[in-house]
Amino acid sequence: MALRDTLQADLQQAMRAGDVVQREMLRMLLTALRNEEVARRGQLTPEEEQAVLRREIKRREEALPLFRQGKREDLVAKAEAEIAVIRSYLPEELDEQALVELAQAAIREVGAKDVRQMGQVMKVLMPRVQGRADGSVVSQVVRRLLAGK
Repeated sequence: MALRDTLQADLQQAMRAGDVVQREMLRMLLTALRNEEVARRGQLTPEEEQAVLRREIKRREEALPLFRQGKREDLVAKAEAEIAVIRSYLPEELDEQALVELAQAAIREVGAKDVRQMGQVMKVLMPRVQGRADGSVVSQVVRRLLAGK
């Protein structure tokens, strides 16, 4: 089932159950997907749909420190609940060990010896972890592995 169909079915279920947070998040996600399709003037690929969902997570994660700084625990709780809802529609992220193993394989494949070759490693590694790991985390792991060699 396509992501949009899943979101639509879950929206109907949330409406029947009276789950306000779930309902509002699903409406927001469907709107974000529609807006992206309008901007691109065409259907989104599954990877592009995931990118939209990740962007929505990132927006909320960036707002969390500001909410905490402003002592708005109600907004912190709401943002964390929204993040949990969005994450449930994304593929499971790679754990640290799996990411390290993939990075080591990419380093061996490229033959990288130091941090100056990080770009070559990232070019090989990113398509393999696309949608399952944040780019900044991948970058940190690769940098740490290359610096340790």
